[in-house]
Amino acid sequence: MRSGRATHNQIAVSANQSETGLNEYQALDTTLLVSLSDILSVDPRRESNADELTGKEEPDTMYDNGQLAAGSFNFDKAQPQHFAFLASYGLGQCVSTAAGTGKLHTITPIDRDLDLNRSNPSFTAGQRYGDTVLKRLFASMFVDSFTFTFQEDSWCKASGSLKGTGKVEETVIEETVNAAKNATTLALAANGVHGSTAQERLDSIHRVRVELAPGEWHEVDVTGVSAATPAELTITAPDAAADLVNYKVLYAFTEPAWCSFPSRVVESPLRVAQMTAHIGGKYDGTAFKGGRELSSELKLVEWSMSNNMQIKFAPGAGGAYASKAFRDGRSQTLKLDRDFRDAILQMGMQTNEYFSIHILAEGAEFDTGHKYQVEVILPKIGIKNTSASVDGKLLSESTEFIVLQDAAHGSAIVKIKNLVAGYAA
Repeated sequence: MRSGRATHNQIAVSANQSETGLNEYQALDTTLLVSLSDILSVDPRRESNADELTGKEEPDTMYDNGQLAAGSFNFDKAQPQHFAFLASYGLGQCVSTAAGTGKLHTITPIDRDLDLNRSNPSFTAGQRYGDTVLKRLFASMFVDSFTFTFQEDSWCKASGSLKGTGKVEETVIEETVNAAKNATTLALAANGVHGSTAQERLDSIHRVRVELAPGEWHEVDVTGVSAATPAELTITAPDAAADLVNYKVLYAFTEPAWCSFPSRVVESPLRVAQMTAHIGGKYDGTAFKGGRELSSELKLVEWSMSNNMQIKFAPGAGGAYASKAFRDGRSQTLKLDRDFRDAILQMGMQTNEYFSIHILAEGAEFDTGHKYQVEVILPKIGIKNTSASVDGKLLSESTEFIVLQDAAHGSAIVKIKNLVAGYAA
């Protein structure tokens, strides 16, 4: 029977190649190891006539204003590829160069807009819901925001919030078949039913109902489905009469090519114990130099970026899904928690000093002199506030920074090393 277990879910994306234009599907190239609870969903825009004179106390009509899409990706045991995917589509610009047998991906914020309809590159995403319930293909998904978290005695974590235009293909459709009330078979118009065995095809029939009287729908038992295209359903006749009525068949049709999800890229997740951080110092365009290393005092570093994406329905696009996607304004913050051992940040807040921060997490070596890595450089940050507290029996300090745009090096540089050829190309 159909499986609705979340452990059977899968999500794949066009990680390496971005879409060539808004609402243009791109081939899925990577299946992602996201959190068990991550779901991509459509967001219908429905509106009633409650503000119109219906002659009734309550509304009596629902308008269909199309749909958007939304979701989140959470990588609780994040690998370099996960940071690279979120950063490339979130910040918008990735340049990949050779690093031994692998690649160094240098990711920075995109300047201005990508094209007439998009500020940032978009990707295509596919999700399998359960084992056999439904598959959906989402065009033009965007990384609206992401957060990279490095917390003591934990895995490095990455999460992203997604928005999409709402253009979706799915593997379940409803078809109307006109047949007699006493029919024992129903012939579909064009499609085969998904499944290589009789039981799988039967499981792919979600519902058959018949309208025996106007507006009166009854459930119909299905006992078999042929392997032909178009398929024929064997049913239990709902009535003895021979007059024609409408049957509605909700079923999963023979799957198109995009339903075969690609393989996962295999990398080891990174631990925070493999991470170092420096505050102060300076990025010279190639490497981060100087600064003070934050070691055992460090409890948390959390960098967040938001594009504040506005997904809108523009004139002439048909209205079923959105046709423009623009940043309302990129913003970034940094949070740093540590043991309160000195007054460096307290003084920095009073003097309104600018800082730089450097984060480097390294994994195993994939070639001589080249390790899997995630490196984040924020050339210019300012202290928004810092406060002291008590954590157990130790003093603790929590500081929130605003990430600023440096005149020479921008606001953020992310450098990822792995064996993937590129991202958002």
